[in-house]
Amino acid sequence: MRGRGRSAVVLWIGGRGDDLDQVFAVPETDRLHVPVFVTARQARVYARRRGLEFATSEAGTLDLCRVEHWLDDPARRKIPAGAVLEAWNYFEDLARGIDEVHQLPQQGAVQNSAYEKLIDGACATWTPDEQRAVLELIRAGVELWNACPAIVNPRSGTVSDGGPASETRR
Repeated sequence: MRGRGRSAVVLWIGGRGDDLDQVFAVPETDRLHVPVFVTARQARVYARRRGLEFATSEAGTLDLCRVEHWLDDPARRKIPAGAVLEAWNYFEDLARGIDEVHQLPQQGAVQNSAYEKLIDGACATWTPDEQRAVLELIRAGVELWNACPAIVNPRSGTVSDGGPASETRR
């Protein structure tokens, strides 16, 4: 995850069956915290020592800077559709991982329609309501990422307290 306010490698857990994907988090004091790392190697070592298995060895980069640049002036800038879609998905996974889904706007028909158009590459056809809904969700997500509790380069333990980590994100 590369953003203006915070850049870090995080672990992402793919949901099994009906379970939804989420960013890996650990209990720390009274809240869940996201372990964040400087390198994908550090994240892999941490995950292996915690008993997490990787479905893939790849590390992908979500370029939040492009999304933040668009947010600065969405009326004049071209929508970076792929980056916005990745950010939307990431923010939902982050909110689930740290049990803060209430920090993102509740989604309804307008958001669902905007999301479908985003997937189809038709975000240029967003209605004003759809664009407002997307901007609200993405701004809330950026704020959540920048403010979420994190543990930088945490010490690895041997206790497994999560599901299989399917990839790292930086």
